[in-house]
Amino acid sequence: MQFAQVNGVSLHYQVISAADDKPTIVFSNSLATDFRIWRDVIVRLVGECSIVTYDKRGHGLSDSTPAPYKLDDHVNDLAALLDHLGVSNAIICGLSVGGLIAQGLNFLRPDLVRALILCCTGAKIGDDDTWPDRIKAVEEGGIETLLETIMKLWFTPDFHANRSAELAGYRNMVRRVDKEGYLGTCMALRDADLRLAATEIKVPTICIAGDQDGSTPPELVLKTAKLIPDARYEVIKGAGHIPCVEQPEILVEIILAFLKDAEIT
Repeated sequence: MQFAQVNGVSLHYQVISAADDKPTIVFSNSLATDFRIWRDVIVRLVGECSIVTYDKRGHGLSDSTPAPYKLDDHVNDLAALLDHLGVSNAIICGLSVGGLIAQGLNFLRPDLVRALILCCTGAKIGDDDTWPDRIKAVEEGGIETLLETIMKLWFTPDFHANRSAELAGYRNMVRRVDKEGYLGTCMALRDADLRLAATEIKVPTICIAGDQDGSTPPELVLKTAKLIPDARYEVIKGAGHIPCVEQPEILVEIILAFLKDAEIT
């Protein structure tokens, strides 16, 4: 396992190298998950690019700090990690809050960003009720009170019906997330609004939606794509909020086609 001390926290990360002439893709995961959600995507990209995955603060094996967090806390952590690794000019692939982190990194440190893959995310996620209600529920009853609701938002009915062993594993992943890390990141999501900044994105960008995503529905992803100049938009059928778990083959096909069209391969 690999760890780096940045901004006063220890971040857990993984690097899989490729040939020097290959691009680097950095994967940033969603709320209440760790970088293992990208496994079935990563195994299909080995050799095509160098890969960096990491657990953001408060998640996985990375340190947790007391809530509240700001989006910039997560953005600065990723920037510091990439500086530590000597990575620049990378493709940043972010899922949900990871997509907001990717957008924030593009604004804060454009030297680190070559292109954006924004998966099941938006320039703003949720409304005035979403995050205060969720924060209150977790503060009072813990993550367990939201567990089944989260599973229904994340995964399709087909996944629930036919992949029960995996579903149990993802329940465990959410159940074991650090409470401060979860609450802090909810607070960052509550306060994050990058809709104006999205209109200034200049790097090649693709926005990808799951057709059955209950957390960031396709219409939200499409709204974000329309804000970003020349952004592409794709919908993955048979996918909820985490297509890297439900439809990794299709997600990889979309990623590789995007990189080819953007002449990044």
